[in-house]
Amino acid sequence: MTSAAAELSALSAVSDAKAIQDAKAWPFEEARRLIQRLDKLPGGNDKTVIFETGYGPSGLPHIGTFGEVARTTMVRHAFEVLTGGKRKTRLICFSDDMDGMRKIPDNVPDKAFLEPHLHKPLTVVPNPFGGGYKSFGDHNNAMLRRFLDTFGFDYEFASATDYYKAGKFDDVLLRAAARYDQIMDVMLPTLGAERQATYSPFLPVSPTSGRVLYVPMKKVDAKAGTITFNDEDGSEVTLPVTGGRVKLQWKPDFGMRWAALGIDFEMFGKDHQTNAVIYDKICEILDGVAPQHYVYELFLDEQGQKISKSKGNGITIDQWLTYASPESLALYMFQKPRSAKKLHFDVIPRAVDEYLQFLTAFPKQDAKQQLDNPVWHIHSGHPPKAELPISFGLLLNLVSVSNAENKDVLWGFVGRYSPGATPQDNPILDRLSDYAIRYFNDFVRPTKKYRAPDEVEQSALEALDAALSGLPAGATADVIQNAILDVGRAVPRYQDLTKTSPQGGPGVKLDWFQAIYEVLLGLERGPRLGTFVALYGIPETRALIAKARTGQLSAA
Repeated sequence: MTSAAAELSALSAVSDAKAIQDAKAWPFEEARRLIQRLDKLPGGNDKTVIFETGYGPSGLPHIGTFGEVARTTMVRHAFEVLTGGKRKTRLICFSDDMDGMRKIPDNVPDKAFLEPHLHKPLTVVPNPFGGGYKSFGDHNNAMLRRFLDTFGFDYEFASATDYYKAGKFDDVLLRAAARYDQIMDVMLPTLGAERQATYSPFLPVSPTSGRVLYVPMKKVDAKAGTITFNDEDGSEVTLPVTGGRVKLQWKPDFGMRWAALGIDFEMFGKDHQTNAVIYDKICEILDGVAPQHYVYELFLDEQGQKISKSKGNGITIDQWLTYASPESLALYMFQKPRSAKKLHFDVIPRAVDEYLQFLTAFPKQDAKQQLDNPVWHIHSGHPPKAELPISFGLLLNLVSVSNAENKDVLWGFVGRYSPGATPQDNPILDRLSDYAIRYFNDFVRPTKKYRAPDEVEQSALEALDAALSGLPAGATADVIQNAILDVGRAVPRYQDLTKTSPQGGPGVKLDWFQAIYEVLLGLERGPRLGTFVALYGIPETRALIAKARTGQLSAA
């Protein structure tokens, strides 16, 4: 996913300029709001438009972090397309790595190793993971950058530690000292009485312990640009607010950063929504213009709990990419960003297949439909060509039944089902084969359980075997599907008297397919059976039926 500014023009991806102006996908809607915002600002149409995402490296990066960058990139690309690629844009991925480590994450190798370093800036805390990184913050920053670089995002990484120490915030920090009382007037009403008594927007870094201190100010000297406070040992200390000796509390820091960097657009999770008005006010006090916001819903784990970096619940970026493509993850981010979604391993196969469906549909769509298609946004207007004879779900079922340990076995089936299909001509499917084998081994195989057919099912399977034996070699998926339906219609247990078949008889209950999944595949749900049998092979399916009827599958 690359910025449209790096391309000649994303307009070449669609021919209808009116469709672009009328596009309804949410990135376009946000981009239009941003254009309207800039139109109202003095010089707003001449400035470089700056998008920002934030990352707190107190724990390992999770998918929500990636989601902010992916979604912001989608809005950035839509903005560039709407403005014809004539506006300069930047995306800053900002890491709050100067924050003190307030608690030790649960998923670090040695928690005791980090205990002496509590409350020190994350870029001072030693790195427990190894790998040559000098600090805990540096390690976590590197993990985020590695993934963003692999995915191809166009961004600038920014470290709070570097920006504070290099003086990039000095002018605004001096302004904050001069307007200390105004900032306190914003912050104090949001705090309880006990916190009000000790609160300060400035957090000094102790010159003796190196810890980030939450202490009240004894004096703020705007003219000298200094703060005075009692250090941990009780001694009175005066420090300049510049040069990285002091940082701001996280709420004032948000607004300060927007003012210092001239941020135009930032999205954040719903947990920040109530604080957005505070960020805006601080930004305006410091002579900035509050950026456009986009609030998204939080991701939940399988139990419906908020995903947390420190807890390590949910799915990590690396885990998703072990079992599915980055594009499928981007699709999951694109869809309904303002709806809470559970993020666990069971969602991966569906996300992959939905991505493939959108990709396959794209060339057949008109310009308006293409602009609403998620793959247009995932691939910055240039989705790849789809050559996909089968779905990911079907591939997973094929791995399950064939017990394939390598993708050569899978390609044997695929090549027979779709003559001419090769790994070279179908690179997307070739990658999916690797994902399918890994996903099956880690998530499907441990839960797979065949059951023995009962008396009715024995008879039905015998009839199914006879029906398949009567089909010609190379029978299509539809022909096979109809044969399976015909067998079910003849069994009273599976007759659906509320429906009518094309032949005028009863319809077929889903129980018939459920029985096949459980007895032949060892799964609770499965693929369209006609397509599966066409892919797996009629002789192979008949052999599977024979094993089921003799109890070999359920005994395994």
